Amino acid sequence: MARSIMIQGTGSNVGKSVFVTGLARAFVRRGLRVMPFKPQNMSNNAAVTVDGGEIGRAQALQARAARCDPINDMNPILLKPETETGAQIIVQGQQWGRAGARGYFRDKPALMPRILDSFARIAADADLVLVEGAGSPAEINLRTNDLANMGFAQAADVPVILVGDIDRGGVIAQLVGTQAVLSAEDAARIKGFAVNRFRGDITLFDEGRDAVTARTGWPCMGVVPWFADAWRLPAEDMLDLKGRAGGLCKIAVPHLPRTANFDDLDPLSAESNVTIEIVPQGRVLPGNANLVLIPGSKSTVSDLNTFRREGWDIDLQAHIRRGGQVLGICGGYQMLGTRIDDPDGVDGTPGSHTGLGHLEVVTEMAPQKRLALSAAKTVPDGIPVPGYEIHMGKTTGPDTDRAWLTLNGRPEGAASPDGRIRGCYLHGLFSSDPFRADFLAQMGHRSDLAYDAGVEATLNALADHLETYTDLDQLWTLATPTRL
Repeated sequence: MARSIMIQGTGSNVGKSVFVTGLARAFVRRGLRVMPFKPQNMSNNAAVTVDGGEIGRAQALQARAARCDPINDMNPILLKPETETGAQIIVQGQQWGRAGARGYFRDKPALMPRILDSFARIAADADLVLVEGAGSPAEINLRTNDLANMGFAQAADVPVILVGDIDRGGVIAQLVGTQAVLSAEDAARIKGFAVNRFRGDITLFDEGRDAVTARTGWPCMGVVPWFADAWRLPAEDMLDLKGRAGGLCKIAVPHLPRTANFDDLDPLSAESNVTIEIVPQGRVLPGNANLVLIPGSKSTVSDLNTFRREGWDIDLQAHIRRGGQVLGICGGYQMLGTRIDDPDGVDGTPGSHTGLGHLEVVTEMAPQKRLALSAAKTVPDGIPVPGYEIHMGKTTGPDTDRAWLTLNGRPEGAASPDGRIRGCYLHGLFSSDPFRADFLAQMGHRSDLAYDAGVEATLNALADHLETYTDLDQLWTLATPTRL
């Protein structure tokens, strides 16, 4: 019978996902079958699963850390924001519907049985289930019908470890304050705490650690120093989308509101010869960029309107006149075309929308989403490019005659006559070392990175880090047998 334990946080971005990732690798190295689980996630950075659905990318990384395949049940509820108040709802890997915030709160009770169903299947195939919460249980205004934190912990009878982030300051108040606002029943589910992202001499926090225990009664599972290489792991939250200084090859990426599947940037960020510049709204696209990369989008037309409103369409024209290259992936590919037709309002307002016009292609949106793990090759060289597809819409037109990939045997992508402007639907292409090296070489720069090997090394280093600074034996003891 599997044991389970839940890692909740005092707030968003306190490092829960990375913490669970490191625990997964640490426990699997002890010979346990480990499975990650997150009841509810909110992210536009999704991963395609081996069973044909989509989950949050953090759970896919955690599955990799646990040396198991990512499956739909690892993240049964995924909310993909489309507007400030509305989201697409993915249930057990498949699109379930769309709802605004109030509508979703109304529908939440119907989703708990689906979550518990997924959890039971995960637990049936594991020795240890590492459950990750979302946001913070201290948001007691959201406690009614909660799916993400204490609502799930109570329904599944799972103990909780609370993680606070000392780097943002006030960690004692974060931890003690969380207990203060929780109901007695919810507070009793917390069996210990950990302090994350400490910089400097951790013994200086001994009195602080003891003060938290004295006020809460919780034992400390560890004070974890800042893990400097966390940036080398694929990020899930759009807030983590940052530029990275490197070499002379500059890639400019406009930061659009609904950017999705931006993990395409991670291998490029890790290249020492590449500088990634994330361009925020209010700033021009840099004139010295070698490449402008327009990533995927959860709301293509909305992001296209933002692109124009920021004046980036004019900047992009100037970039092309200077001889710069352009790559659009998924939603970015659709934006580069002449037109986006959306008769059913799949992407927002029904109608036809004028694209940026740099590729002679037209996209027609369709309700059916394509989700697939895909095997591609470059044209004409046949370089292998594994990746995944996750998109709505089909793109056709004259420039697709210059497809620069074959995807599962069919032509994929489009290119301008001079080859400097390209688009495709394949995500994850830069994870291929041979493809990335060839792509950079076409811009006159060298690749010096074995990306997947680097991710594996970082996962092992993270596990070593947690082995050193957390009490894994006590965590295992606190984990309780699953009773579903």
